[in-house]
Amino acid sequence: MSRWRPPGEKSSLYITAEGYARLRAEYEELWSRRRPEVVRALAAAAAEGDRSENAEYQYRKKELREIDRRVRYLQIRLPELKVVDRPPDQPQRVFFGARVEVADESGESRHYRIVGPDETGQSPGYISVDSPLARALLGKGEGDVFKVTLPGGESELEVVSVSYG
Repeated sequence: MSRWRPPGEKSSLYITAEGYARLRAEYEELWSRRRPEVVRALAAAAAEGDRSENAEYQYRKKELREIDRRVRYLQIRLPELKVVDRPPDQPQRVFFGARVEVADESGESRHYRIVGPDETGQSPGYISVDSPLARALLGKGEGDVFKVTLPGGESELEVVSVSYG
């Protein structure tokens, strides 16, 4: 059995201005502050002698690999991202960057913001534009009722409000 896996679906290249600033700050933090600290600690641990039994050396090597992996990802991802920093021409409809309130059949409402896939873990309620719910919401307006298939089954939802900013 091989370790090869087919490539995953390409994620959207859209990102909000806040999300881009956050990723850029993460890159700067890792590259100019965190990585030099780890390299210094790694050099100090390497100078202690036998590296095969040196836990500090092993830990710092692993930490440096993780930092380098994230830095490489950000170096590739940041230039290709498309920052969406203005509201759409139809602000009453759901598009990228929208803050949406939806209600289910029981009347329970939830709030979401449609963002790029690189931003989804940053705040509660942020959903990727590539998610099934976001795809079903795109283009809808207040009062629109639609069906969407979610992991818990099919749901009927109504758009209660749409806002930007």
